[in-house]
Amino acid sequence: MKENKLVVFQDRKIRRVWHKEEWYFSIVDVIAVLTDSLNPTDYLKKLRKRDETLGSYIGTNCPQIEMLTETGKQRKTLAGNTKQLFRIIQSIPSQRAEPFKRWLAQVGYERIEEIENPELGQNRIKEYYELKGYPKDWIDKRLRGIAIRQELTDEWKNRDIKTEKEFAILTNEISKATFGKTVGEYKEFKQLQEKNQNLRDHMTDLELIFTMLGEASTTAITKEEDSEGFVECKVSANKGGNIARRAREDLEKNLGKSVISEENYLQKGKEKKKLK
Repeated sequence: MKENKLVVFQDRKIRRVWHKEEWYFSIVDVIAVLTDSLNPTDYLKKLRKRDETLGSYIGTNCPQIEMLTETGKQRKTLAGNTKQLFRIIQSIPSQRAEPFKRWLAQVGYERIEEIENPELGQNRIKEYYELKGYPKDWIDKRLRGIAIRQELTDEWKNRDIKTEKEFAILTNEISKATFGKTVGEYKEFKQLQEKNQNLRDHMTDLELIFTMLGEASTTAITKEEDSEGFVECKVSANKGGNIARRAREDLEKNLGKSVISEENYLQKGKEKKKLK
């Protein structure tokens, strides 16, 4: 499963994928950022025709890699690593070229740093949530949830779960069992309209806790029952989610109310701190 990410340069989004032990960036996205072209794909075609040496370089060195489109589908996209993008940038007249080069060198190196020292990655995530106004206790739970989720997905990978669709179905199985809602239904419940909005970034403390319980239980059951393949892992995911459901329902009985909340941290942030 490829690691798809969005990074931002001067409020403009650029797709990137971890491929062959380094980041590869969407060339069209980079063109759009540097030129403000309304049709960056056409701009790139003209650039390659005008500069035959560059065109040959791109054709020889820059691979087509699957990346997510705005509609959420995987499509082959012309991509370049840091070295290749530096070569392409040289042929684009843009005032943003130099600051973009510095930015590119930084984001390209961050991943290498995080591999050598995973704590750096956690610190960056923590800083991101702090800037968005999340409280410390919530951030601690969110970071713990990321670690538990990673352990689960690693376990799935080792048990022949390969496609994005399979990961999504298994995740929905846990969510449906835990909360009675799939991830998509939960996002609608919280009125999250954009596809790139992460549901967990809008969960309350208790919602995060029960999410962690469902996923941690699924990991433990998957290991204990030695689940193999999609069908068996789905059964384990349902069992793990039901453990979290029973715990949630027991708490709700004592509280006299549901812990499934419409609270939306994006709206809360705007109201309290007017954060974008």
